[in-house]
Amino acid sequence: MSARFELTRDPRVRHILASRWLPWLLIAATLPFFALAILTGLFGTPAGNRNFGIVFVWVVWWAVLILLLVPFGGRLWCAICPIPAPGEWLQRRAILGPRPGGRLHSLGLKWPRRLRNIWLQNAAFLLVALFAALILTTPLASAFVLLLMVGVALATSALFERRTFCRYLCPVGGFIGLYAQVAPLEVRVKDRSVCATHTVKTCYTGSEAGYGCPWLLYPATLDKNTYCGLCTECLKTCPHDNIGLYLRPPGADLVTGKGHRLDEAYKGMIMLTCALAYSVVLMGPWAALKEAAFAIGTPGWFAYAFVFLAANLVIVPGLFFACAVMSEQISHTTVPLRRLFVDYAYALVPLGLGAWAAFSVSFVFINLSYAWPVLSDPFGWGWNLFGTAQWTWTPYADGLLPYVQWLMLCLGLVGAIGVSLKTARDHHGRQVAAMPIVAFCVLFTLGLVWLYV
Repeated sequence: MSARFELTRDPRVRHILASRWLPWLLIAATLPFFALAILTGLFGTPAGNRNFGIVFVWVVWWAVLILLLVPFGGRLWCAICPIPAPGEWLQRRAILGPRPGGRLHSLGLKWPRRLRNIWLQNAAFLLVALFAALILTTPLASAFVLLLMVGVALATSALFERRTFCRYLCPVGGFIGLYAQVAPLEVRVKDRSVCATHTVKTCYTGSEAGYGCPWLLYPATLDKNTYCGLCTECLKTCPHDNIGLYLRPPGADLVTGKGHRLDEAYKGMIMLTCALAYSVVLMGPWAALKEAAFAIGTPGWFAYAFVFLAANLVIVPGLFFACAVMSEQISHTTVPLRRLFVDYAYALVPLGLGAWAAFSVSFVFINLSYAWPVLSDPFGWGWNLFGTAQWTWTPYADGLLPYVQWLMLCLGLVGAIGVSLKTARDHHGRQVAAMPIVAFCVLFTLGLVWLYV
């Protein structure tokens, strides 16, 4: 506990976070950019590198998300994401102020119990990843995906309670939640005994001061960042000032061993496999593979899709399962094999985040200079709003790129080894049992290093 520092101990910080204006202003700042990304996708130039929707969503936003927001802020993006905002405003029949008792206007249906997990988010992410070559380069396809997400968010807000879309369906929220466990930021209750005596539970049910947790969480049971959207609604509705925002050691959730689940374990493997697949397809020396990924609907693409899905759902999980079996045999532990497989899979969280960061800087450094021309000419219609329309493409920090990628991969590997050894100690008391998992992580990292260098 001594390694945590409560930021909301400062009354000024608490006042800002408890203000209803803060989330509204942040969403109001991102909403125009989101709307422009859709409009430019629908009506702008089909050339991806000259279209605001492609450059600012898949280069600028992605870079900010994966390199800054997720590693340092956890689910901070979810607090300012414009996609669920229209549905939430309709639910509340209010844009800013709370309604009496935090009342919501929707059918208020409960999400089916069997679907209260992230398997649908895993499937949605795989679907987007499968068509990524089209979505990330074609403005019209990108706009349709964004519109589809807004439509599904609106529909679920009308039918189900609170942010059901964000909690159970959003393909982006799924991996943000997984990697948010690395972030050095958390919302937690200060004293759970205070929650036990507070029978009204306004943090969950809502009150005159605000709405019940939009993420369907009871803050007193919160022990990891995966599903907390950092909306700070609970700071507003807790009458005992018993909830705070804390700084903590990075990756604190990963070493507690609490709340490990098979759907989250699979999310870690899917994200790791996709990072490798994108690196192989987009940066590897195999041109035919890249052509197959782009040629949607052709026999080559179906073969690519089969291998892509098999790698995500069978091959990589199968290899990791074999490593878990070897770990079990080394340790002679009585811990069930399924639990070993799931617990060790959390080592893939820092490894995957490092892999995605290393992959992302490669195309961000190369493509970021496209942002200046599209700022002046977002639709590609020949405008020059800020005088930057004619700025030419220039790759940034080209010579530094391999060193930055090395650093990110090494940080991810160190984190993965640390989680693996901690898991082995928790289950067996012998760190040598983690060696098959560590070998898996080292070989994966070396494979990416070979691709990048």
